[in-house]
Amino acid sequence: MGFETIPGTSDQYALLSFDDNGRERTDDPEGVGGLLSKEVLSRVAREQPSHVLFFIHGWKGDVAAARDQYNRWIGAMLRLTDDRNAVKGTFKPMWIGLHWPSQPFGDEELAGESFDIGEGTLSPDEIKATYLKRLGLGSEAAPLIEVIVRDHQKNAAATELPEESRRAYQKLASLAGHSSDGPEGPPDAEDAPFDPDLAFDRGNAASGGANFGDGGFLGGILGPLRQLSYWTMKKRARSIGESGMHQFVSDLMKAAPSARFHLMGHSFGTIVVSGILGGKDGSGQLPRQVDSVALIQGAVSLWAFGDSVKGKNRKGYFNPWVHRPAVRGPVLVSRSVHDRAVGTLYPWASAVSFSDGSFDPDDEDLPLYGAIGKYGIRGLSGAVFREMMEKTGAYGFEAGKIYNLEASRFIAKGGGLSGAHSDIDGPEVAHAIWQAALV
Repeated sequence: MGFETIPGTSDQYALLSFDDNGRERTDDPEGVGGLLSKEVLSRVAREQPSHVLFFIHGWKGDVAAARDQYNRWIGAMLRLTDDRNAVKGTFKPMWIGLHWPSQPFGDEELAGESFDIGEGTLSPDEIKATYLKRLGLGSEAAPLIEVIVRDHQKNAAATELPEESRRAYQKLASLAGHSSDGPEGPPDAEDAPFDPDLAFDRGNAASGGANFGDGGFLGGILGPLRQLSYWTMKKRARSIGESGMHQFVSDLMKAAPSARFHLMGHSFGTIVVSGILGGKDGSGQLPRQVDSVALIQGAVSLWAFGDSVKGKNRKGYFNPWVHRPAVRGPVLVSRSVHDRAVGTLYPWASAVSFSDGSFDPDDEDLPLYGAIGKYGIRGLSGAVFREMMEKTGAYGFEAGKIYNLEASRFIAKGGGLSGAHSDIDGPEVAHAIWQAALV
């Protein structure tokens, strides 16, 4: 935490850190009273930067992973000297990255280990402790998770969800406050109603009866537990964006009244960014408009920003700030057909089928549950569909417009889950973000 230097440069960024409860950590040695946000506010007020650029990661767990991503993402932007030099006037940036606990499942699971009980893998107690922490629930949840892990230990290849685990899942969902408002609801309530049997069956179907990338990851008795942890991360992302980060950006805008503000979010981080723009329950407002926004491979509903949901007269949760508008410059949305994290995990976590919608912007056969990282923002008239360009392409972006950029040539080309989804540090992505910031 603190102020990090991009490798190979003298440029720094502030790395804020939030805890599991969505509050800023108070133990930063470079902060004021342990709060780095206060030191950042002090520097911004004193130095009056020309631009404040936020980067918010998604599917990553620890500080080291966040630091690695920001080093790569900001580093990719700094290497594009032509874009950097195209900024009008003096470019005196304040770069800021946010770390927040956002890992719904670990790399050991994505790699295919599937938390099998056996030699060299996690013990039952370690699995219980892991998910108790990820779900953010109290001691009341511990015996429920113990039941589920015990059933998994007895029969990891079960073809039906055991009755005890079914009841435990229902109680866990109630403890977690899981609710369902459909795709027009907030990100943590946009899923279908939680049904442990349906989650179990769909997870097994998605895993093909074997392994999803070598390990039965989506299926099995632990499948619905992973689904609940995915939901928990979306809930945490909205809470952090609408509360602490919304207030922090408001304070920064007041401290630097002439600075331009640019927000970039990736995966779950697109929920944080959208929460910053919308404020508490989507009804808040920043002191002034943000100058550009990039939503990269977003794990949020394709209808969340729309005037309609699948052609029906229901507005998306984030639709109000689209029309306010909260952003005076362009809003970029990247999407890739190769990104299985948003193309497969997202509908699985919503407990729905895996129907594959078209990338044709005129196609009306779009799923009720799908992510902007695959489909872009839908249900919104005026959204522009474009291809992501090479690092020297001239986009000609216009202020106030939303651009769905088809980026399959540059994002998640190698397939896989965790790595490809996060490998967005190519010059083409950085160039698109620069081009939006330059409008």
